Amino acid sequence: MSHPEPDTAPDHAIWRALQASLAARGERRLVLLEGNRENNLRWLSGLLPELDIQTGVWTGPADQSPDSRLTGIIPTEARKWLGREVSVIVWDGWQGNPPDAFAALSGALTAGGILFWLMPPLDEWRWFADPDYPRTGLDHGGEHPFAPRMADILADHEAVIRISPGRAETPSLTIPQIPEQSFRIETTPDQEQLIQRLVRFGQGRRRRPLVVTADRGRGKSAALGMAAAELLKKGRQEIVVTAPSKQNVDTLFRHARDALSDQLDQASAGTLTTRSGARLRYVPVQELLASRPEAEVILVDEAAALPAPLLKSILLGWPRVAFATTVHGYEGAGRGFAIRFRQVLEQSTPHWQAATLTEPVRWARGDPLETLITQLFLLAADGSGSAVETENSAGELVIEPWQPATASDEALSNAFGLLVDAHYRTSPADLRQWLDDMAARSWRARIGERTVGILWCALEGGLSAGLAEQVSLGTRRIRGHLLPQSLASHSGYPEAAALKALRVVRIAVSDDARRSGIGRSLVEAARAYSTEQGVDYLGTSFGGSADLLAFWQNCGLRVVRVGLQQEASSGEYPLQMIQGISRPGRELEGRIRKRLAGHWLTLVPDNWPGLGTDMLAEITAELPPGLALDSDDLRELRNFANGHRGFQITVPVLRKLSQTPGAMAGLRGHADRALWCRCVLQGAPWSSLQAEKLCLGQRDGEDRLRQLVRDLLKDGPGL
Repeated sequence: MSHPEPDTAPDHAIWRALQASLAARGERRLVLLEGNRENNLRWLSGLLPELDIQTGVWTGPADQSPDSRLTGIIPTEARKWLGREVSVIVWDGWQGNPPDAFAALSGALTAGGILFWLMPPLDEWRWFADPDYPRTGLDHGGEHPFAPRMADILADHEAVIRISPGRAETPSLTIPQIPEQSFRIETTPDQEQLIQRLVRFGQGRRRRPLVVTADRGRGKSAALGMAAAELLKKGRQEIVVTAPSKQNVDTLFRHARDALSDQLDQASAGTLTTRSGARLRYVPVQELLASRPEAEVILVDEAAALPAPLLKSILLGWPRVAFATTVHGYEGAGRGFAIRFRQVLEQSTPHWQAATLTEPVRWARGDPLETLITQLFLLAADGSGSAVETENSAGELVIEPWQPATASDEALSNAFGLLVDAHYRTSPADLRQWLDDMAARSWRARIGERTVGILWCALEGGLSAGLAEQVSLGTRRIRGHLLPQSLASHSGYPEAAALKALRVVRIAVSDDARRSGIGRSLVEAARAYSTEQGVDYLGTSFGGSADLLAFWQNCGLRVVRVGLQQEASSGEYPLQMIQGISRPGRELEGRIRKRLAGHWLTLVPDNWPGLGTDMLAEITAELPPGLALDSDDLRELRNFANGHRGFQITVPVLRKLSQTPGAMAGLRGHADRALWCRCVLQGAPWSSLQAEKLCLGQRDGEDRLRQLVRDLLKDGPGL
């Protein structure tokens, strides 16, 4: 689409000088184009053809691009550009501003790059109906604090150039001074050390995976590429790279190709072959796990954007695996990735290694745009900052309602940092949701002025009877209302959507304050609020783990549903728990739990084969008991335990035994509880149980189960 020149045309010479100055300084800038969208597009169409654009992107409608050299992308797909490099971004904010995508794409901008952002005037942001709101249920008519918070930051930030074409008050453009020595993208000492470490890792002992973390622009992908080339030179024959998409590894392959130099024999799409026949090649994650290629080294780039179960499969599938990811969360992962994945590493490969990069490569240290993006989206939010001892940190624990939208940026950053540290995926989009959702209710735990805990809840449910029935039938789905809709549609109780619920979205307590009852105190504040406000039930939905299940049980909540699909981010099955507050809420809790218990033994083998045995045992133990064992059941159990009755024909009564009051609780701490869960409840074949080292084979496994039944018949309550 062509755009005729506006009344005030850009001064091409000044903008070219700005581009040259930024490139020399190793810096980037954000140009905020405020006001009339059509005017700004015309102004851009007059400027961009005069600028040097190596690679550029445009997020608006394809037929309205202000320059034919720009690649059109959908904003919500900006994550595909992770690991790539662009020199110009034109972000059409009039089409929507998903925070995760904006933050991610800005990280692809190289030194000398300019990010043009088309938006209304800053003083109108509070009421701007962002087209991205309906996607997340934020399309209410009220104020949206997240946007004016950004506007306040942008108003006077050194990284921002504010332009309003055709308006007299548009300031003149200031060109930063060109330094005596121009910025160059070159290998930093940080990178050199990492490359050497990666080479030692690639030639070293098996089962010592390396995890590389860094902020965006630190050159981790380049280091992986240069290290891969060095390993091929030193004799490795097959190195495989994987990532969320092939575009994510463009930088890695470019640096590997350059480093191989005259030793490169062939270069095709996703494959580099040396003169000796050694190969570096890209393999998509699913294909990698399906084909299981022979490879001496596996490199995983942008690891935090991959589901945890896939990362674990890669970790266990090859002798030498290196993972690289960003510290802060463009992907919606950040430190949460390091925290959660560390648990897998400690358990499976305790000799794992960690490395990090701090010096920027793609731009100069202190780049104003990096500082701006970090501040806008709290990418460096750190909950440990609240743990610093101060003169105000002593005193009694205070639990109080808290409004993140009215908090200082320091307090908000500390609180959001707690959430980032505690949860696998907490992203800039979560920050916007927390501030802008009118249904959000939050509480803070503090000691003095120090924040030690945060609880974020959302009011849900309260739908009309007719709409609740449609949700239950699956003919309607509405934005938000996660827990009531799930219980209405999946569990089959329309009243769950008609009743009012308070769902816990996130809860976090600082590391040094855990196991002191602060989390329970926060939940108690939410329960008291629910009672005062006529809320029918308090609930939560999370990726299930045994420790979280125990926490919520201690808070008085009970299991009402287990999701059928493992979460992509954590690899865990969603677990939903509630506590009835009002009489209708308590009745709903009892009815759902009784029905789940009645279906449990039938559902488990086919639907939850991957559910952890600790989780399975604890859920089974806490559900309402099943039918009592009769005299025939007890005779079968005794014949199995003390005689030669076959296991396979005894499975029905063994499963029935699992729902006898106290039976599963009686297996806590028993060495063969996992065998019982996998064999009796989940129906795993003996070959799998042997591979999992739960038994030596069928005979050994049956002997162990017979002993378990003897123990339960002897000590089990009511048996």
